[in-house]
Amino acid sequence: MGKGVLEVHLVDAKGLSGNDFLGKLDPYVIVQYRSQERKSSVARDQGRNPCWNEVFKFQINSSAANVQHKLILRILDHDHFSSDDFLGEATIDVTDIISLGTESGTYQLNAAKHSVVLADKTYHGEIKVGVTFTAAQVQEGGEVGGWRHSFNH
Repeated sequence: MGKGVLEVHLVDAKGLSGNDFLGKLDPYVIVQYRSQERKSSVARDQGRNPCWNEVFKFQINSSAANVQHKLILRILDHDHFSSDDFLGEATIDVTDIISLGTESGTYQLNAAKHSVVLADKTYHGEIKVGVTFTAAQVQEGGEVGGWRHSFNH
């Protein structure tokens, strides 16, 4: 299906719901693609409308067709005194982005809003994310982006 780099631009979130009794949310995001995870910085004291403006890169190496590619963004509230509270998650299907990027070399989905929901699908705010997929250039010999020079001295 696609080999290359998926860049996820985590912009911000709005209207997050949380029950921190001190009233201050310190949200962060765990971005997951299959077994790969990236963690954003903690938006300290930014409450329900945090801004991160961070980019995370994931290596995509999928030869399988008919596979759904999903990004899962879990939003948590960093807590010093207890375990971090789960605020909700957003799932972004990036299958089309990867296939279009594979065809044309690169494909960008401009930052768009995605609903943040709990397990019961109740709405808990929104998160703004942009996604870009850049296909790896296949070198002669079938290697992808690797060095295959032999030096004869």
